[in-house]
Amino acid sequence: MKKVGGRLWLLALVLVGSFVSFLPSYPPLYQTMPSWLKAVLPNKGITLGLDLQGGIHMVLEVDEDRAVEIAVDRSVTALQDLLTEKKIVVDSVKRVGHEQITIQVPNVEAKASTQKLVDSFPSFVENESAESAATVVWVLREAETKRIKDSAINQALETIRNRIDQFGVAEPIVQRQGLKQIVVQLPGVKDPKRAKDLIKETALLEFKMLDEDIRLDLPGHVTKDKEAEVLQQFESKLPEGDQILFERVVDKDTGVEFRAPYVVKKRVMLTGDVLSDARVAIGQFNDPYVSITFDSKGGQEFERITAEHVKKRMAVVLDNTIYSAPVIQERIAGGRAQITGTFTTQEANDLAIVLRAGALPAPLKIVQDLTVGPSLGQDSIDKGVRATLIAGVMVVVFMIVYYRLSGLIADFALALNLICLMGALSALTATLTLPGIAGIVLTIGMGVDSNVLIFERIREELRSGKAVRSAIDAGYDKALLTIIDSHVTTLITGVALFLFGTGPIKGFAVTLCLGIAINLFTALVGTKVIFDLLYQKQKVEALSI
Repeated sequence: MKKVGGRLWLLALVLVGSFVSFLPSYPPLYQTMPSWLKAVLPNKGITLGLDLQGGIHMVLEVDEDRAVEIAVDRSVTALQDLLTEKKIVVDSVKRVGHEQITIQVPNVEAKASTQKLVDSFPSFVENESAESAATVVWVLREAETKRIKDSAINQALETIRNRIDQFGVAEPIVQRQGLKQIVVQLPGVKDPKRAKDLIKETALLEFKMLDEDIRLDLPGHVTKDKEAEVLQQFESKLPEGDQILFERVVDKDTGVEFRAPYVVKKRVMLTGDVLSDARVAIGQFNDPYVSITFDSKGGQEFERITAEHVKKRMAVVLDNTIYSAPVIQERIAGGRAQITGTFTTQEANDLAIVLRAGALPAPLKIVQDLTVGPSLGQDSIDKGVRATLIAGVMVVVFMIVYYRLSGLIADFALALNLICLMGALSALTATLTLPGIAGIVLTIGMGVDSNVLIFERIREELRSGKAVRSAIDAGYDKALLTIIDSHVTTLITGVALFLFGTGPIKGFAVTLCLGIAINLFTALVGTKVIFDLLYQKQKVEALSI
């Protein structure tokens, strides 16, 4: 009797725990609970996956070559600063291709001095087979190229994850796929376009000086589709170190968007990697702007730059688009600056998010873009529930017809299995997907499989002439190893699917593994408790099996 009592208490404890864990997954019932009970209950239940509640599925690819170009461009800027510091005069320093820096020198002395500087840039090696004697060529090392590309993928992964966390998406999936692809799944997103823009925006923040000495008859405003024409008309007239960038301007009265062209020096004075914070603030005319804070190094550099360029205009450039080009009135200390522009509060907030999360190391290309609507997700839920009910009814009827009263006991174990499974999914705050529902349906079939093994062993014992009580005990004992063996082998497969699978495969693996573990408990403990309660006290001559 002690064993029966112990099993009964264990069964009751599991049932109550499963029910309590499942409560947050059913809001109508959860909301009726008193506040003191909510305080001790979990506040989060099962989360529906992308295919059930709708959302975005994207496969992004990092432009690795552009990541290498950006790294080399920064080396070009650093080299120009070093040449100025050491007072070495050269004709030009520029990047050629993805991985090469070409330095044009005026004489042999300058060439010799420049060649010595390669030791200060360990990522590069000099190409001694340069075609011209007036040219020094540095090539990025192969190992460094590989490192930059791999780092670009990892940095993009982390940056996207940080942006999504600040965007406020529940249960997002952001993971690497293959060599240079990133999979992003955002369940329940209400504004897909905003989410996509936030993810793929490079957010490369740069501070550049306007070249106000160049006199070009640039138009004041052009429409967005006329940018290419302006570039084609005026770029050939620019000095080598200049470029034309456009500022986004929105007419407050009409809402029409224009572009204002500026001549900007290519040299980057400061980049966004020295930012420590970015927040939205409201100006004196209720216009939102982004207040940025530099780290200690960036604050010192920004103070030096503004002190050297008083009364000159500095462009705040994000992804080659000018957000503002204010005149530096005085030296700016304190490590703070503002990004103003004609944008809404939401646009300012999104800009602050991408600046806080950091810039992507290179542009992203969307390889696959799927948007699942909530109505399609609800249809999947309805069909999944219908399939589960049909499978459950068929199994219940078969067990009752074939095993009679014992079959009804097995059906009780099946119901117990489903209750425990839903409770476990809620307790783990697991994400339920359509393949996960398929795993539940499979669990229903497996839920009675163990009982079939036990019942057949009991039948064999009864045919050999044993008493009912002895036949039941012997049936469970003899089927034990077989049941454990079959469950463990399937569990190994489920764990492998979870470890090496992605997305929907993981959802299937979660419900499969939990279902197997719970089925082992319900088959060996749940049904045994019922048999013990029915046949423990009285001597029974026959068993309905």
